[in-house]
Amino acid sequence: MSAPSYAPARPHTGPTSAELLDFALRTAADPEVIASLPLDPQGRTWVRLDGPGGSEAWLIGWPPGTGTGWHDHAESRGAFATARGRLTENSLAVRLPSEGWQSLQLAEGLDRRRGLGAGTGRAFGEFHVHEVLNESTDGHAISVHAYYPPLPLIRRYSRSGPVLTLEQVERPADWE
Repeated sequence: MSAPSYAPARPHTGPTSAELLDFALRTAADPEVIASLPLDPQGRTWVRLDGPGGSEAWLIGWPPGTGTGWHDHAESRGAFATARGRLTENSLAVRLPSEGWQSLQLAEGLDRRRGLGAGTGRAFGEFHVHEVLNESTDGHAISVHAYYPPLPLIRRYSRSGPVLTLEQVERPADWE
């Protein structure tokens, strides 16, 4: 007789992070899709796309100097690719607890920074905390993002030096 299993197995369903990245890169290289995005000089714009295998996907326009602020995508894995311009991703090289905290003191050495020019992208796993920025002073950036499972929520954080504070939890109805 085997010991009982107390943790339910999570079946792997839907596209992998690598498949999401492949979709984002292919879509970012499609001039017709990129040209379909209306750009606003003042704020980010977005259009929902049909992602692969039931994923959620977005085409996003980034005016100069805009960004997301620190956030995560909860249980969703994801990927994004830059179609035009250059984006910067700041991220944390640590998996944070998914629940049960309001503020955390981060250890030194956890910050990561990467630039993503046109035609480049990156994939990430669940609970990936990051911010994405268009640091250009004069040019729009455009990117393609895909998530699976479709975003159940986004947690938004503020950051003061090494202190990360949970500020808000957004649900899909808040951004659609």
